[in-house]
Amino acid sequence: MIGARVTVTLKNGVLDPQGKAIEHALSGLGFDGIGSVRQGKVFDVELEGSDKAKAEAELKAMCEKLLANTVIEDYAIVLI
Repeated sequence: MIGARVTVTLKNGVLDPQGKAIEHALSGLGFDGIGSVRQGKVFDVELEGSDKAKAEAELKAMCEKLLANTVIEDYAIVLI
């Protein structure tokens, strides 16, 4: 088995209202010095097999087709 973590975040320049709400809430809770907050999604995926190149290609296809909206989101894949 090959494990992977896929992190999906909004691209720079895309409005992140949830991140802004979190930023405001942290400030309200007394956490000072918060510059900005961006929120995202994390997917932990297990793939059968041992071919890391094939696994990365499959994960990229998953991101392009389902896990990320590549118009407004970026993604990063880390094999673990």
